[in-house]
Amino acid sequence: MNVSLPDDLAEFVKDEAAQGGYGSQSDVVREGLRMLREHAQRRSVLRGLLAEGQADVVAGRTLPMTDDFLRGVANRAQAPSKKNARQKKKTTP
Repeated sequence: MNVSLPDDLAEFVKDEAAQGGYGSQSDVVREGLRMLREHAQRRSVLRGLLAEGQADVVAGRTLPMTDDFLRGVANRAQAPSKKNARQKKKTTP
């Protein structure tokens, strides 16, 4: 397979390969394509979750966003970090 790149991208690939992080220019391009594939997979998952959420809204499976609801969300989000902080205190001599 042959790929044509604009001058700025070709220069970027050459620079990345020359800096020693990659064995060749092909390695740089392969890594970029792997990252693009990963990004596309994440985007697909997010679209599925958005569709699921939209279906919940349409079906009426929602909760009102009250202050109490949002505080509960914030507390659940912080709970693991508080637990980890307590565990670190216990293990620190």
